[in-house]
Amino acid sequence: MKRSDIHTKINELLNSIPEDSLKQVLEYLKEIQDKSSSKIEFSHNLNKILREDRNLLKRLAQ
Repeated sequence: MKRSDIHTKINELLNSIPEDSLKQVLEYLKEIQDKSSSKIEFSHNLNKILREDRNLLKRLAQ
């Protein structure tokens, strides 16, 4: 997919998102703007693991 195609799809989605959520998206984009792609991928993967294994983590914490 071309960069311009991605921009178009992002803009289409942004047009349908409520304003409060847009602010959150903007803050997220600012956070990742200066990070390397490997750090972004690591953060994404860690977040996914934490979401998927929430129950396991709760049991381990007890």
